[in-house]
Amino acid sequence: MSYQAVFFDVDGTLVDSNDLHARAWVEALAEFGYAVPLARVRRLIGMGGEKLVPAATGMRPDDPRVERIGDRRSERFAARWLAGVRPLPGGAELVRALERRGFRIGIASSAKQEELAPLLAIAGIEGEAEVATSASDAARSKPDPDIVAAAIRRLGAPRDEVVMIGDTGYDVEAARRAGIDVIGFRSGGWSDADLAGAIAIYDGPADLLRGLDTSVLAEVARPR
Repeated sequence: MSYQAVFFDVDGTLVDSNDLHARAWVEALAEFGYAVPLARVRRLIGMGGEKLVPAATGMRPDDPRVERIGDRRSERFAARWLAGVRPLPGGAELVRALERRGFRIGIASSAKQEELAPLLAIAGIEGEAEVATSASDAARSKPDPDIVAAAIRRLGAPRDEVVMIGDTGYDVEAARRAGIDVIGFRSGGWSDADLAGAIAIYDGPADLLRGLDTSVLAEVARPR
């Protein structure tokens, strides 16, 4: 199979942020009276807040506290944890290597829109993507396909010529439900079993970059 476009998730895929997001969620949940273990929250990173909070607490999705907890998590992440986010080795280099080969680059992230720009800057690819969709562009976050589907519509590429790269089972499910293939990265802390359904699995961006010439991205469908 050859492709013409590559969509990237960001957290855990291009930047090492999943643990820090989990800590911000634990703190926000505790402020609202929910003592949720870090390990429990960590397994939910990759979902948007409208799914994570009910999954962690048993709260109804339409409970107004869901949004308030999500807003508080965003505040705590920006104030305390964002400064500790680091780019994953090879992330920016991988994106640019794919661009040189003629691939169109997109972003499909469950991050809120206001969080996405600083994360892309940390990743070293600010302004690189042709399209970028976030939780703000869809009513339902991953593992629902809405964020990925929105990126596909904006790019205007045939689904069978688009592949996504992500680090969680939620990325895999969202991509598959949107009708596109997906490559899995272990860099977000998920196992190969969690990434079942991916057409290939790599340790992270540096690993794929090293093996690019023998990967499914060795050729682009329509060189530009």
